Amino acid sequence: MIKVTRLNGKPFILNAIFIETIESFPDTTITLSNGKKYVVKETEKDALRLVREFYQSVNILGMQQSEEVEGD
Repeated sequence: MIKVTRLNGKPFILNAIFIETIESFPDTTITLSNGKKYVVKETEKDALRLVREFYQSVNILGMQQSEEVEGD
């Protein structure tokens, strides 16, 4: 789950597993696999970072390369 903000300033939680696309039109639009769209204040880059952090937190994406190098 990621916390994002609607354009009116109201934050909400979105299930990152269902995100299909993140685009800028210029507002950032997140499209879910069911076709539902959400326009959020976060930039495309920030939304992608939130999704990546979520997947890492549930060990789906794995560790970042910099963390793997530290163990060598």
